[in-house]
Amino acid sequence: MTITKQKQRLFFYFFLLCVSQVFAQTHRARDLGIPFDGTPGAYNAITDVKGVLVGHSTIISGKGKISLGNGPVRTGVTAIFPAGKKKKPVYANWYALNGNGEMTGTTWLTESGFLETPIMLTNTFSVGTVQKATLQWMVDSSWSSEDWWWAFPVVAETYDGFLNDIYGFQVKDTHVLEAIKNASSGVIAEGNVGGGTGMMSFDFKSGIGTSSRILKFPDTTYTVGVLVQSNFGHRPRFKIAGVPVGEELKDTLRVDYKAPPQFRRQSGDGSIIVVVATDAPLLPHQLKRVAQRVPLGIGRLGGIGANGSGDIFIAFSTANQNAYIRKGKTEVEVLSNDWMNDIFDATIQAVEEAVINSMIAAETMEGVNGNKVYKLPHEEVIKILKKYNRLQIESKKN
Repeated sequence: MTITKQKQRLFFYFFLLCVSQVFAQTHRARDLGIPFDGTPGAYNAITDVKGVLVGHSTIISGKGKISLGNGPVRTGVTAIFPAGKKKKPVYANWYALNGNGEMTGTTWLTESGFLETPIMLTNTFSVGTVQKATLQWMVDSSWSSEDWWWAFPVVAETYDGFLNDIYGFQVKDTHVLEAIKNASSGVIAEGNVGGGTGMMSFDFKSGIGTSSRILKFPDTTYTVGVLVQSNFGHRPRFKIAGVPVGEELKDTLRVDYKAPPQFRRQSGDGSIIVVVATDAPLLPHQLKRVAQRVPLGIGRLGGIGANGSGDIFIAFSTANQNAYIRKGKTEVEVLSNDWMNDIFDATIQAVEEAVINSMIAAETMEGVNGNKVYKLPHEEVIKILKKYNRLQIESKKN
């Protein structure tokens, strides 16, 4: 074979590789031309905040009629590390819009002002397993350099029983360890992955979603990143960019419900967990204020904090990592309250986009007893946004 032919063949293989990678990438909201306010970071993800790591363990097996403990399984675990995989407590706080759900560890978080552990996301019935396995990993990995230490991992949940054998306790220690092991910076998988595997929003398939915003202040730049596990919403209320997409799609691809287990979910029930990260130097009481702005982003989409929904949010700052000390005193930086408005705005914008990203990335899924939730129809969404003159003509990929 001549050198020229070798080069041609290598170029052809390289071209195929590039094409396959492009087509393998999951669509995101901006790829469809959905307009958003604000400037995203390089990854448009929570990992744009330096030091934040995210990993998933996705469990999908079986089909057909449910067999308790045997599947079908559509669930998983997501791990979020605020500042790497060693003990580096950061300032944090939390807020619940509606408390029909769980986020463990919040009592001490409020009392101390520090987030001392990773944040773990899973399904409702697996909180105990995930908490125990996370503690075991912390012990086995020498997570803390102290001889004597105490921790209460933050574990949050949403309910995936419409698609998953949730009563069969399918999440095991190995899945928790896999999510932790997979935690890394950079691009984050979205949709039917990790803790979001079996979730749905506004009666369409959803799951994990993320987004970020870059904020320019005098002589400095800060980042706000958001990750959601989205499982909430009543379709007729669903809006994208202010457009009543849910009303337009009210009779399109309805949820295919064939049989329980013990399914009593009313339309609009569900839950959403939101994690907000920033490198802006905020104190715990300021982070409480940030978490309290999350509902404004959810409200843009049509969320109302329904009675049966667990809408629970946590916000942390990766700045001031020298603040956690055992004795004596330390010095910290603090952002002025007058500069907080931009942080609030970025949080609201990123929450809105992260939820839509979770839906755009998700694929149609069939679970227990043949119950099926359909993906949000991309082409129909584009047509609806065009109809209301809200489509961004030049879409931007992230």
